[in-house]
Amino acid sequence: MRITLLGAPTTAGSHNAGQEDAPAALRAAGLADALRRQGVSVEDSGDTPATPYRPLGVGLASRDLDRVTAQAAAVADGVAQAVADGHVPLVLGGDCTITAGVVAGALRAGLDPALAYFDGDLDLSTPADSGSGVLDSMVLAHLLGNADNSLARLGPRFPMLAPDRVLAVGFHPVEASTAQLAWAEASGLHLLPVTRLTDPASVRKALPDDGPVIVHFDLDVIDSGDFPLANFPHFNGGLTADAAFECLRSLCAAPQLAAVAVTEVNPHHDPDGAMVARLVDALALALGRD
Repeated sequence: MRITLLGAPTTAGSHNAGQEDAPAALRAAGLADALRRQGVSVEDSGDTPATPYRPLGVGLASRDLDRVTAQAAAVADGVAQAVADGHVPLVLGGDCTITAGVVAGALRAGLDPALAYFDGDLDLSTPADSGSGVLDSMVLAHLLGNADNSLARLGPRFPMLAPDRVLAVGFHPVEASTAQLAWAEASGLHLLPVTRLTDPASVRKALPDDGPVIVHFDLDVIDSGDFPLANFPHFNGGLTADAAFECLRSLCAAPQLAAVAVTEVNPHHDPDGAMVARLVDALALALGRD
């Protein structure tokens, strides 16, 4: 496997600052060397422009939409180039909105990918109903066309994905509204909540097909009581770190892995670097050759 690292140091779509330092922290913890030790060829294409969180006041439906879209567009450029070069982009976020750029870039490069949305949340809120305006809680809504703005229209088609091309895995149902769950079930979205995730090693079997797949990995799929590296804490019966990393390895073993996005890593939750180091090892094992 040939991997291109792309840092996306952004918290423009988030609740607060911190995640913008994750790409540097993952590199400093030896991510590239860890991948190479697993037999992976690695190139590093650097970072997209840093886009830190900024407070903008209250009552906004889509916080910092222009900067979020610009960051996602830069990610799309990098992903499209990596895919065209025959590489698998490993995009280091940054908040979850980078995944809109990953999908847009893969589409631009001619792929028709499925998406494994491995996340503690469904992220189906929209600007009309979120209440917070925080865009990284709305990523699937934008990818599926439930929102219509510059971020949702970033790719070469709208919507970027159909529901039957998405596996939402690892989310806890308590993190979604009754209306969101009902819509997801009726739409054809493939759903594997943590409450039904009994065999992490075989989670790949739930993917829509064996075609190209993008893996979105949000650290908040891990219960904060076990591994509190995610930006937004989740104490709700989420996965252990061991189980999450086993799921990640299964998903990344898909026959046509197209791209991986790692999101919501806040290194400021990890003063001694132990959790970041463990994440680096998990990523290397997930992407390495058997």
